[in-house]
Amino acid sequence: MLMTAQQSIPTQLIPPSDTPSDSASVGAAADATGTPRVGGVAARLPSLTGMRFPAALMVFLFHLSLPAHWLMAGDANTTLFARLVEQAGGVGVTFFFVLSGFVLTWSAREGDPQKSFWRRRYVKIVPNYLVAWALAMLLIAAGTAPWRSVVTFFMLQSWVPDYDTNFSVNSPGWSLSTEVFFYLCFPMLLAGIQRIAPQRLKFWIVGVIGAVCVTPWLSTTFIPAGDVYMSNEPGVSGLHLWFAYVFPPARLLDFVLGILVARAVMLGRWRDIGLVWSGSLLAASYVIAELPGMPYLFAQRAVCLVPCALMIAAGAQADASSRPTLFRRRAMVWLGEVSFAFYLLHFIVLSEARNLLGIRLESGPATVAFTIAECAGSVLISWAMYAWVEKPLVRLLSRKRAKAPAIATTA
Repeated sequence: MLMTAQQSIPTQLIPPSDTPSDSASVGAAADATGTPRVGGVAARLPSLTGMRFPAALMVFLFHLSLPAHWLMAGDANTTLFARLVEQAGGVGVTFFFVLSGFVLTWSAREGDPQKSFWRRRYVKIVPNYLVAWALAMLLIAAGTAPWRSVVTFFMLQSWVPDYDTNFSVNSPGWSLSTEVFFYLCFPMLLAGIQRIAPQRLKFWIVGVIGAVCVTPWLSTTFIPAGDVYMSNEPGVSGLHLWFAYVFPPARLLDFVLGILVARAVMLGRWRDIGLVWSGSLLAASYVIAELPGMPYLFAQRAVCLVPCALMIAAGAQADASSRPTLFRRRAMVWLGEVSFAFYLLHFIVLSEARNLLGIRLESGPATVAFTIAECAGSVLISWAMYAWVEKPLVRLLSRKRAKAPAIATTA
């Protein structure tokens, strides 16, 4: 009998590099939730950890293309690069949102109290977020309006229908504001989705994908127009972008898709097409998103959604079957482990580098060299934050939990 969401959250999150493994095809024993486990511990999914860094790198490249961070001389070069990476940030964020739902579901365990889950998520994300917020205020955002600084400090910026507020202080922080809402909803979502009959999961998955596809249309049709967001997208305002791309309830659909896909894989209801095919589909969908005439918000929200889910599922199934992948190599797993810090810090590095260089623009080779240096510098300080902030706090919480006496729960 399942516990109610009020009694406990059927979830035990383990670190991303220890993410549990895949479905019933593995032959590992499964618990009552359907999660395959080895010796009582959810099997690991290192490939999903390794996938995190390429997703974060896509966001890095998109932010590099912004006028405030651009380094290369020549309007033609600027326009070409910006066009090539225009959708990269959206794809990276979508990947992370779907991955978050998948990982939390995959590593679920019966009887985990809601408060324990929320405490672990708090320790995992909030200290890193606040360190990045403080660095941003010190280095690049001292002139931010005080009320916006307060809103971003409390991770509420995604709820404000204002473009400048959504992306103020440290621009990538908006997605953490949205993720917090996901975490608050997760206990109830998982309890409900676990009640869906396995043979009906596919209908729910299709329904959620359809809802995501409709969201951009709802935004441009029913949300009042505001200031134009992009000069080359006159039909898209900052309010349209907020509702379709930033607003937490709208982005919750991506997270729910991750939960549903994880359940389908865990219960043997997902057809594995492999990493090569799923990666090829993701690349093809990116090209489609870049096609002239493709509605901007639809490209940002929907075009690459299904390939992202396919690739996440394929990575999990490859790990579950102990098949080698590029993403489970030691270097990729390490980069994946520091990718959360990288995601939070890279915008500050790009902005501060631009401040130090002043208005100077560089040649093509010099720009490439500067970009590599910015990326490497971001990785280095991300490792420092991972090693000195994130990892010690997670370990401290783990030790406290290990010392706490076990408390029996009843269904």
